[in-house]
Amino acid sequence: RFKSPTRTVRVKVRCPCGHNYNAILEKRRGYRKEVSLPGSYAHLVDGHEVGRGAMTVRDISTGGMKLRMTNAGKLKTGDVLRLEFRLDDAHRSLLQKKVIVRNIEDMYVGVEYAMTESTDKALGFYLFS
Repeated sequence: RFKSPTRTVRVKVRCPCGHNYNAILEKRRGYRKEVSLPGSYAHLVDGHEVGRGAMTVRDISTGGMKLRMTNAGKLKTGDVLRLEFRLDDAHRSLLQKKVIVRNIEDMYVGVEYAMTESTDKALGFYLFS
């Protein structure tokens, strides 16, 4: 009953000490870190830039990100974006990633890294520090 990948599954948990609390079952394959990192994007069609804009990375993982964009309505599933933003780590590491739009919900856009992208060492350290 907990297999549905689209629904949030909330369960009630009872600790051995007697305390009760609610929990959410996480069904993602990898760790996802909540952030608020400003940056910019370029909308690419056939390798050519057709638009630019500002965005904020809201969460990030080794497989993709959730972005907040004020003009997400101009995008569609399958579009390619080139992102540029800085991590809030000690080195203020600059990340430049090519991503593919996987879902759009209001101002939020879910993206996954393009197959040509490799995992940055800076991103790996950032996610697991």
